[in-house]
Amino acid sequence: MQDKRKIYLTKEGKTKLQIELEELEGPRRIELAARLKAAIEMGDLSENADYHKAKEDQGFLEGKILEIKYILNFAIIAADKSNGQDTVSVGCKVTVQEEDFPPETYYLVGSKEADPDQNKISHVSPIGNALLKKQVGDTVNIKTPGGEFELKIISID
Repeated sequence: MQDKRKIYLTKEGKTKLQIELEELEGPRRIELAARLKAAIEMGDLSENADYHKAKEDQGFLEGKILEIKYILNFAIIAADKSNGQDTVSVGCKVTVQEEDFPPETYYLVGSKEADPDQNKISHVSPIGNALLKKQVGDTVNIKTPGGEFELKIISID
C-alpha cells in the first residue's frame, strides 16, 4: 500500500508548482521589494502600516516559496498510466458507480493536488484510500463521516 505520509504529485501538478515557484521568486518578490522600499522611504517605520503589511506579506511569500521547494524536492511523481492499468494507484483516472447512480470519474492525486470540484481526489481521502490497489470489477466499501456506501470500479485509465 502507498505510504500516506509521502508527497505524491502528478506530472501536471509538478509543472503547476514549478510555474508558481517561478512567479513567486521572480515578479512577486520584485513587487514586494518595491513595496518595502517605498514604505521605508516614508520614514518612521514604527508606525508605518504599509511597511508592517509588506513585511508580513514577505514572510508569507518566503514561507510559500520554501513549502513549494520542499514539495518539489521530496515529491514522488506518479507514473503516467496507460489504458489497461490493472490496479488503482496515484495518477489513475478511475470510473466508479454507486448502485443506480450515473458513473463518476475521479483522478486520484496526492493530497497537495486534491480539488474535489475538478474530481481530483487525494489518495488519503476516504474514497481515494478505499480505491487504492483495487481492480476493475471490484466493489469497495467507503466509510465516511456521513455514512457508508459501496462503489463498483468500472474502469481504470
